Amino acid sequence: MMSLRAVARTAAPRALRAVSASPITLGRATVRATSNVLRTQLPQKAFSTTVFRASTTEIDAELSEKLSTEIGYEQDIASNEPIPATVKDFLENGQFEVVDTPGKEDVVLKRTFGNEQITISFSIADLQNYEPGMFDEDPALGDEEGAQNEEDMGDDGGAPVRLNIVIEKPSKGALNIDAVAQDGSIVVDNMFYYHDAKLAHGATAETQHASQAVYPGPPFGTLDEDLQVLMERYLEDRGINQTLALFVPDYLDMKEQKEYLRWLNNLKGFVDAQ
Repeated sequence: MMSLRAVARTAAPRALRAVSASPITLGRATVRATSNVLRTQLPQKAFSTTVFRASTTEIDAELSEKLSTEIGYEQDIASNEPIPATVKDFLENGQFEVVDTPGKEDVVLKRTFGNEQITISFSIADLQNYEPGMFDEDPALGDEEGAQNEEDMGDDGGAPVRLNIVIEKPSKGALNIDAVAQDGSIVVDNMFYYHDAKLAHGATAETQHASQAVYPGPPFGTLDEDLQVLMERYLEDRGINQTLALFVPDYLDMKEQKEYLRWLNNLKGFVDAQ
């Protein structure tokens, strides 16, 4: 389900940015027009630099004020919306360590399970790039059928988030699972096995290239159904389950809001710097 933050931020703040875009663009157009007139009628060295500097200062102040408004709006959203229960419960359960570096898109979950090291990574880029209906099988649906599909989706159709899951054993290599978290479910796409666990992480261009040469196995959905069920239970036993599937999109929504607010503050600090 889309959170209050997600609904509010796609409406008001984006609308505010759209409204403010016109006067800023107009100001730049005015500067260019004024500058062209001055170049034609008066010596450039006498007036053009002074007019440009004055107009730029006005634009900077207007932009800074708009950024302050947006920052205040985002702060109000953050302060009025509590932490989702899915996030709170997952963090309190404490099975996974959350590695979330401010300013970075990716989030990493880590845990030890027996002699296994489990790493799960996902990114806010999936939220930013997602458009409802982008995965519809038939893009040429008629108006009536398309409207019915949107109604059927309701408010519960959240963005699918890709998960990169790595399960390592000492001196035994690693399993690398490509999966998607959406609507409270973990859907496995592919499972890879690497003799060298470094290939599963692909930290360098060399390891990424080497991993592409490894036989990937068949698509997970084409495997024997009993085998699929057992593999899913294997993952659930390691905490890769419905609780994780509910946590990931809600946590990413919180992170995206924090990163957007950080970006706004960084941008304002740059504009205001002398």
